[in-house]
Amino acid sequence: MPRTPLSRRSLLAAGGATAVALGAAVAGPSAASAAAPPADDTVATPAEALRRLLAGNHRFTSGHGRHPHQGLDDLHRLAAGQHPFAITVGCADSRVAPEVLFDQGLGDLFDNRVAGNIVDDLLLGSVEFAVEEFGSLLIVVLGHERCGAITATIDAIHTGGTAPGHIGTIVDSLRPVVEPVLSQPGDPVENAVRANIAAQVRALSARSPIIAEKVRQGALRVVGARYDLDNGRVSLVA
Repeated sequence: MPRTPLSRRSLLAAGGATAVALGAAVAGPSAASAAAPPADDTVATPAEALRRLLAGNHRFTSGHGRHPHQGLDDLHRLAAGQHPFAITVGCADSRVAPEVLFDQGLGDLFDNRVAGNIVDDLLLGSVEFAVEEFGSLLIVVLGHERCGAITATIDAIHTGGTAPGHIGTIVDSLRPVVEPVLSQPGDPVENAVRANIAAQVRALSARSPIIAEKVRQGALRVVGARYDLDNGRVSLVA
């Protein structure tokens, strides 16, 4: 008997039914209505989404973090559905945790993290999923100083060596971005980090008609940002 392909909508509906059932079991009959974010957390535009993240980062760096909706009750509320207002494309570095450095809570951010914050096909599909299904308003490509993936790529270029195992896939993906900036003045790692952020921002719209159309409509914004490991500050990268 031929297999009937599942549509995206049917797959999401099946997942949603499971989540609603779980939410009802954990949080009781009101779980579905509780799935919506609290009124004071509503974000309506990409500009508001960016302001909220930058304000959260300011709280984090000034020692006044609120650590919002991170408790078990919040998890119960979110069991019936999520509404992340922003998507992050960040590095897997253990020091770069978006919810912490942006002072956000459960259900706020749809995180995509891989060494070197590289937009490959799998990651792009994950981002498109959030854009389509949740209507997230902002995508932040989040690089950081002293990135190990960037450093490994520079070392491989300089020595002509290869990285062990599948680490070589990361180096090969970053090489076309990193190599052209090595002759520029200044710190090569920092130059490459910034070049990579800009390259991944471009890739999101250039490779995804879904993202490009949302940006054209003004329903979505894609920005690049750099995280400073020394002081925790996030700054936008043009």
